[in-house]
Amino acid sequence: MIISIFIVFSWMLDEVWSSYLEQDIESYTGYKSMLFALSNYLEKHPNDEWEEIIAGAAEQWQMPLELMSEQEVNKVSHRNHDVISEENTHIYYDEDNVNIHHRIESASAVIVLGPVKMPTRPRAEALVRVVLLASLACLLFFWLRPLSRDLDLLRKSAVEFGKDSFDVVAPKARSNMTAPMFTAFNSMAGRIKRLIDAHKELSTAVAHELRTPLARSKFALQMLACTDDKTKQAKYCNAISQDICELEQLISEMLIYASFDNDKPELNFSQESLVEIVQHQVNNYQQFEQKISINNTIGECKVDVDRHFISRALNNYISNAIKYGNGEIDIAIVKSEDHCQIRVSDNGDGVCDDFKCTIFDAFSRGDASRNRETGGFGLGLAIVCRIMAWHGGSASVVDCENGGSCFILSWPMKHVMV
Repeated sequence: MIISIFIVFSWMLDEVWSSYLEQDIESYTGYKSMLFALSNYLEKHPNDEWEEIIAGAAEQWQMPLELMSEQEVNKVSHRNHDVISEENTHIYYDEDNVNIHHRIESASAVIVLGPVKMPTRPRAEALVRVVLLASLACLLFFWLRPLSRDLDLLRKSAVEFGKDSFDVVAPKARSNMTAPMFTAFNSMAGRIKRLIDAHKELSTAVAHELRTPLARSKFALQMLACTDDKTKQAKYCNAISQDICELEQLISEMLIYASFDNDKPELNFSQESLVEIVQHQVNNYQQFEQKISINNTIGECKVDVDRHFISRALNNYISNAIKYGNGEIDIAIVKSEDHCQIRVSDNGDGVCDDFKCTIFDAFSRGDASRNRETGGFGLGLAIVCRIMAWHGGSASVVDCENGGSCFILSWPMKHVMV
């Protein structure tokens, strides 16, 4: 569109210039000056020599010149010509050619020039103008082409995303001007995908988790109404009470997970000693019989961390190790390149390979039966995974040499603002 505007503008400029030349007698100054000089020269010679002088000038200048009387000139028709008049000079022109009549004051004669070509602007100036416009058009083309291509790709990605293709990702932008738009789109798309997945996940899991204790409570109430035995009544009442507590715990954990699924909170990163954080968490479990050992390989080195959230993640790992281990827990603090790690290992039965890929998903538990003996609702590790994502790190699980599981927290030692 811009290049087309330049072309139209150039054409209009030519038209305006041509119109200006046709309507302004000063544009014919060269022809006028020649005829005026020739007229003065003729007046200095006898009239009978004028024809010869005009013929010689026409041959010398290679121009159509002739001498005519006023009567002959008046007989010439100029119906198809426009005319410009100034004192002794009359200019008759059409689209391509021009005829100029210059009357000699001292005699009833007219010097006629024409038809000759219409005067034009200097070619050099016109060429410079064309080159400048073409250069500007090329610069605009090469500047706007990547921008146009990026916007088209972004439009296609948005259309695909609107068709429920939530895995679509906008490709890398070729223009720096559109790069922030692509980043914002991918961030928005990822956020929407997580919310939709979480919604589906919650809808499915909550229906199952709520149905199980409700079904048990309903059965206990029916049995309670059918017996007069005080012992059985107490047993059923106790079962109903446990189910209500389980429902309260489920709702509480769901609310916590929902709050973690919202926008990332403002983290307070500071230089903290991991040994101190680990020791503080271990002290909270002194009442248990498990043997907990700490293996520190980084000394008193401090790292960038949000103490509150890392403590929460570590607490989840330790409580799971106590729940599923066989009495021995080893906590290692190590450094791997520019990342620090906290590894919590137990001597339990370990995690099967099929479950490792989903263990950090919400409502994911190794026991498909989901009974209350398995403990928890599968939200703790999902919260840990979210905390590590906020730290720019990851949560993972591997097998231990002693057959148990090793849960790892890993994040950069130096926090990079995003």
